[in-house]
Amino acid sequence: MRTATLGGTDVRVTELSFGAAGIGNLFRPVSAESAFAAVDAAWDAGIRTFDTAPHYGLGLSERRLGTALCDRPRDAYTVSTKVGRLLEPNPQGGRGDDLAHGFAVSDTQRRVWDFSAEGVLRSLEASLNRLALDRVDIVLLHDPDDHARQALTEAYPALERLRAEGVVGAIGIGTNQCALPARFLRETDIDVVLLAGRYTLLEQEGLDELLPEAAARGRSVIIGGVFNSGLLTDPRPGATYDYAPAPRSVLDRALRLKKIAGHHGVPLRAAALHFPFGHRAVASVLTGARSAEEVRDTVDQLRRTVPATVWDELRAEGVLAPDTPTPTALPSKEPS
Repeated sequence: MRTATLGGTDVRVTELSFGAAGIGNLFRPVSAESAFAAVDAAWDAGIRTFDTAPHYGLGLSERRLGTALCDRPRDAYTVSTKVGRLLEPNPQGGRGDDLAHGFAVSDTQRRVWDFSAEGVLRSLEASLNRLALDRVDIVLLHDPDDHARQALTEAYPALERLRAEGVVGAIGIGTNQCALPARFLRETDIDVVLLAGRYTLLEQEGLDELLPEAAARGRSVIIGGVFNSGLLTDPRPGATYDYAPAPRSVLDRALRLKKIAGHHGVPLRAAALHFPFGHRAVASVLTGARSAEEVRDTVDQLRRTVPATVWDELRAEGVLAPDTPTPTALPSKEPS
């Protein structure tokens, strides 16, 4: 699997990254056995970049990922986690679940927003304990949308110091909007942006400012949410888009994408997975999985060849703008 370095750092990421929200019981319970099998399948496929966060399953994702990786050579993989939400005991917890925040876990803890310098250090220390690691490679500010000032003036300088001291290799921001990370690219020295759902085959808001800014500054972007929370895996009535039922107009657009990709014998999910690699700032595409089968299917789609005729027809039909960058077709890749 191809790799790239993030920004001006030595941190390497594989072209496909494993998103560990799913093994933190995103939306529904996942057994420990299934979670560990998913990580094993990712490893067997050559994936060496793993992304998690305290938010995912109130720490369950970090604990499971750390356990799954504990026997692997530490220098052989890259781990990313996030700061901005501290986990604290929930005085009212233990009698309900966390599904209001999207995770099928007990509500014994609660999240507390904290983008202070002290909060960054506390969050990272707690993440290392849950992961059972002595270091992580990437630390991201997680969804600081409503805390931009504190994230810029307190959390970011703390991350910058950790990078200068060699505690972490790369720093950045992870969010599902474009304006704030573009501001961080202009006003700070972050290495990477994790952008979820805003640069996909369905929508390309990231092209307006964020991706050109990253490319101009030699910074990297990891693209998450390439299937727009499921719509681009199987567009049908009731399919989700941004974690809610897809509006009819959006569903119709996805069905049109599926039809055009099908003209060329390409599954829509393969086209969606390949699409972000057309932009030179994109270092990796991050996809989540709950099982080994889901991982293997995603890897199979990555190994498919998506011919240039797919992108040509999408442009000709007005689904993609004429100047949208698209990947160059490469020979299909067999398992190593």
